[in-house]
Amino acid sequence: MKKIQLKDIWPIDDVQDYKVHFGCSNKHGVRPLDEWLCNPKKWEDWQKSYLGKDDFNRDYIFSLMDFYPEDGVWLFGGVFRRIGLRVTGPHKKDREYEVEPTEKGKQFIGRLKVYRRLGRKDGQARRVNLEGHYDKFVVSEVLAEPYSGRTFPGYEWVNIPFGDLESLMRRDRSDWKTALASVNGVYLITDESIGKRYVGSAYGEQGLWGRWKNYVETGHGGNQGLRMATGEDSLRYARRHFRFTLLDFFAFSTPKEVILSRETFWKEVLLTRGEYGLNEN
Repeated sequence: MKKIQLKDIWPIDDVQDYKVHFGCSNKHGVRPLDEWLCNPKKWEDWQKSYLGKDDFNRDYIFSLMDFYPEDGVWLFGGVFRRIGLRVTGPHKKDREYEVEPTEKGKQFIGRLKVYRRLGRKDGQARRVNLEGHYDKFVVSEVLAEPYSGRTFPGYEWVNIPFGDLESLMRRDRSDWKTALASVNGVYLITDESIGKRYVGSAYGEQGLWGRWKNYVETGHGGNQGLRMATGEDSLRYARRHFRFTLLDFFAFSTPKEVILSRETFWKEVLLTRGEYGLNEN
């Protein structure tokens, strides 16, 4: 079956007037897809960033976000018009682009997914001429509605990076909220940078949703051990390194003692106390 290329569904005649922005995680570990999910206006700010040279030196920016749930896939984030370059301070790098969103491809924002695996030579080139890639973009999918985050997979399959969880909660995703607010449980937080883990439990009125929301708001959930592990900027650290997994889930009628007993069991099984883990009790 012949693959559908981007040019088949979206002819761009003035391709030489465009730069393409392959948006990937920044130096703080923030992923553009998460930013866009939380607030599309934040993604616009990524087009304003000046990195020391005039990368966006054409009239338009064709913006793409790394759709990290699928390897090599990019989600279309809009076409921005470059208005100018504004000085923001005394140093050469103290500048930012002035941009504005356009109507070009507006119907595809958050819906169009294209496949383009960047080669070794392209690896560091994230702001490049569109004509070098336009003919190579393959349409992966056109969603019926703008992407709003991964769907709830079922309690047995919850295994989610902090950034994904944060964006789902900030958007108040009904499928996740309904599921997680309906049960209590025992969960695992893994610090992927050091391989250490933390076991916790939820048994409040809003169940797992309420407990995990504490982490989304603080990065450490009020736990002293995690507070020490994440440092001064807990949210930034959690976004870069934490992953949440559900170990057990229980109906609200389950006695608190049963949940705490299972929490203790998992701490022992996973060795999350002492030098191998992040639990302090």
